[in-house]
Amino acid sequence: MHPDPTREALSRRAFIASTSVGAALPLAAGAFGALPRLGSDEIRVGVIGCGGRGMGAARNALEASPDTSIHAIGDVFPDRVEGARSGFATLAQQFGDRAVPAEGHCHVGFDAYGEVLATECDYVILATPPGFRPQHFAAAVDAGKHVFMEKPVAVDPAGVRTVLDASARADQGSLSVVSGTQRRHQKGYLELIERIREGAIGTPMAAQCYWNQGGLWSVDADPARSDMENQLRNWLYHAWLSGDHIVEQHVHNIDVVNWVYDAHPVSVYGVGGRQARTDPKYGHIFDHFSLEYVYPGDRVAHSMCRQQVGTQQRVEERIIGTEGRASTGHGMKISGPRPWSFTGDQVNPYVQEHIDLIASMRGTGPHLNEGRRIAESTMTAIMGREAAYTGQLVTWDQAMSSTLDLTPEVYEFGPRVEHPVAVPGVTELNRTV
Repeated sequence: MHPDPTREALSRRAFIASTSVGAALPLAAGAFGALPRLGSDEIRVGVIGCGGRGMGAARNALEASPDTSIHAIGDVFPDRVEGARSGFATLAQQFGDRAVPAEGHCHVGFDAYGEVLATECDYVILATPPGFRPQHFAAAVDAGKHVFMEKPVAVDPAGVRTVLDASARADQGSLSVVSGTQRRHQKGYLELIERIREGAIGTPMAAQCYWNQGGLWSVDADPARSDMENQLRNWLYHAWLSGDHIVEQHVHNIDVVNWVYDAHPVSVYGVGGRQARTDPKYGHIFDHFSLEYVYPGDRVAHSMCRQQVGTQQRVEERIIGTEGRASTGHGMKISGPRPWSFTGDQVNPYVQEHIDLIASMRGTGPHLNEGRRIAESTMTAIMGREAAYTGQLVTWDQAMSSTLDLTPEVYEFGPRVEHPVAVPGVTELNRTV
């Protein structure tokens, strides 16, 4: 099914204007305080982005509390909305009517996010391709909504700055924000970090983080579809939508390193390229990166990620301290003078994220605003990508002040120029795209 042609175009200027303070989205009642409608136990959830992650997060929200209900949904594609409606009908067998969106609250188009935010939902799940995340997050905050947003939260420095600004406004409005870095809500990781903080490995001085795997899904271009639609449906392979796989996926491991060091890096240097995935269906992103990050205090981290079929897989973090080591690849472990391994039970961290968000909203748990934290981890991944793309050492300050903005001038289902594959030594950080 193709998008409704009467709702195809939305200019970037209009798209951004609709997310600014004072835009036409009405503020939810009681938005700048605790959870609205505390007279009712029901927590209404809006879902923006009805792909696999959006539906997965919606299910996790239903699992997190018997009080949650799916109130409104939206996606740029009609077939995604229809698929979500069918999916929620199936979930109703387990969760009852609270899994069924309210009548008339199923929205389609580039402006569907605004229509979801205009409903009486209490919190929204932001699960579109990451390139839309900064604008959707800013709009959600300005509409007075609590937010669960998938990682990463931007694909370029301009987007990171938008998220940081919106996160500050969320603090002003006492809004709760949780990001999809589920390791931060996983009991095993929490206990490991606590022990590192208590000195179980001495002073952490070096880290290694990996997300090496085989291939992922791809969607072949259809000549009956516009360039924009083809790229949106194959979004993983276009940096303006995904940020490249170092940003879209490896940000999980990078976030753990920032967590251990309780800091963002000072600079990054490294390499990357495109060897195995060279077919045009893979857009213009790289298939491997290897980077050296330097953190305050001359601490370092080696970051490695690849998506190449037939290669050995490794997804983990390793921390080397002055008196021991920690690792996460085969369970949470510490080796050295104070050995330890995690043996307890833990709630599914994808569900725990929503449990923690709901507790924050209700005031029964710590107040959470993870916006700045995930923005910094996203920028850490972006600056790593740019170090590989450009072949240059990139500092944090250079990345934060970069004018790089990958968003298109117009959001419409028409022609869309493919970004060129980056060439180290030729591609520039502050390039015009």
